[in-house]
Amino acid sequence: MIIGLDVGGTHTDAVLLSDFKVKEKVKVTTDVSDLFTTIVSCLEKLLKDNKPEHIKRIVLSTTLTTNAIVQQNIEKIGIIVSAGPGIDPEFFRTHKDFYCVAGSIDHRGRQREPINENEIKQVGEKLKKNGIKNIGVIGKFCVKNPTHEILIKNILKNDFKKIFLGHNISGNLNFPRRISTTYLNALVYNVHKKFFNGVKKSLKEKGLKSPIKILKADGGTMSLESSMLFPSQSILSGPSASVIGSTIYAPENKDTLVLDIGGTTTDIAILVNKTPLLEPIGIKTGNYKTLIRSLKTYSIGIGGDSHVRVENNNIIIGPKRLGNAMAFNGPCPTPTDALVALGLMKHGNKEKALKAIKDIAEKLDMPQDKTAKKIFKQTCSTILKHAFNMVKTINKQPVYTVHEFLEGYQVNIKKILLLGGPAKYFTDEIQKISKIKTKAVKFSSVANAMGAGLARTTCSVSLLVDTEQGIATAFEENFAESVAKNYIKEDVLKTAYNLLKKKALKLGADIENMEFETTEFQEFNIVRNFSFKGKIFKTKVQIKPGLIKGYKDI
Repeated sequence: MIIGLDVGGTHTDAVLLSDFKVKEKVKVTTDVSDLFTTIVSCLEKLLKDNKPEHIKRIVLSTTLTTNAIVQQNIEKIGIIVSAGPGIDPEFFRTHKDFYCVAGSIDHRGRQREPINENEIKQVGEKLKKNGIKNIGVIGKFCVKNPTHEILIKNILKNDFKKIFLGHNISGNLNFPRRISTTYLNALVYNVHKKFFNGVKKSLKEKGLKSPIKILKADGGTMSLESSMLFPSQSILSGPSASVIGSTIYAPENKDTLVLDIGGTTTDIAILVNKTPLLEPIGIKTGNYKTLIRSLKTYSIGIGGDSHVRVENNNIIIGPKRLGNAMAFNGPCPTPTDALVALGLMKHGNKEKALKAIKDIAEKLDMPQDKTAKKIFKQTCSTILKHAFNMVKTINKQPVYTVHEFLEGYQVNIKKILLLGGPAKYFTDEIQKISKIKTKAVKFSSVANAMGAGLARTTCSVSLLVDTEQGIATAFEENFAESVAKNYIKEDVLKTAYNLLKKKALKLGADIENMEFETTEFQEFNIVRNFSFKGKIFKTKVQIKPGLIKGYKDI
């Protein structure tokens, strides 16, 4: 049996899958200050008629790190950058405690300027005086040679609790994005650690001993222990769970729009032939462009519990959520109150919902029923407007799915899938406005937890080979090996796939769910004074994201 858990800022959803069918599903309120109690409560309901030893797989997704960044509910961290000649790293300053230091590695991995140990110690003292406990260290060409980052870490290792190094982030060369990604890793570490400890403690309490995995932003999983090395991978984990969950129900050979309507936000995604679109370089979160590979999703501040009010004789919906709908003892009118007032949603206090709508109707000088219809229609129209703006934006750019690059492809939506607690109430209105066949997926309220439970473990490896220098490196994997001058493409791919298999097994993958693919391969001749000196190979290989084998349409 499989447990899928989605720990959100408002609710935690969980499913128990047996023979790839939903056996139990639960939804509880998340207590962010006491995740242990929240998760134990979910597990008690899931396992009331099932023995813990029958659970073979546990996968979690979470929005806690994303929420922490948005709400700035985080501790102070420090960043140390060594760059050398070229663009001033001050252009990429992330925050106040950001220090540029001496030291330079060139594009071939050769030292041009050494690290100044006294300078590093002085910066360390300043960070300590400012109460900083976690830091990030980034060198401009650290993926070609990480020795400067490692040296800085060794100098400061006794002064800070956690030091994140830029070369561990990604094999891609992008200095600004590497700074932002390392910064976010350090930023969310304590939030993720709290989540990690809450999960471990609660699973132990319920006697669950299965390996625990966490969903990454790219829709794949990694072991919970490994996530502590790269906690920012859990950013957008929640929306990715929804996208993976929707692929179960998506039609083949059609473009599908996915709308996950929650209490606070609606997450938007697109599937091409059941396959999610991808942000191949990395996501942008707030002002930070990163190297975190992610499914392409877009979140808007409108959901079932969004604050509804009147401004300049116009209805305004969201982006803030001030609490539950008034029909559920909340403080202000919401789209959910419109649903209850219209009789579309049968649970909830209709009298309180009508009072919420009355407050809006009086300000607009409109009948209550028309006001409720207007609120609901405007909610649906706003969601669709943002969704099709996303489609227009995608159609102006190259289209990447998690499996391939689709040159010249134009997305043309033929089906809309709705997920989330209120999904079934929105189906008819969304279809009426869009004129596109719309369906609320089965088990829509916990589809995110299902997506997490069925996602396979994914990872990637970037390998660089320089036959003139006689070395193959994948510093992200702490790998370096001597190679001969006659090293060829087949040797490069063999080494890369061996590293990928080793990494995947370490992250918790199983052999039957490994589908390898090459996503990048470049080959360059090194010529000096009109004479051939060797070759440079660069390749990136990955395990395809997707669902574990054996699932059936649920």
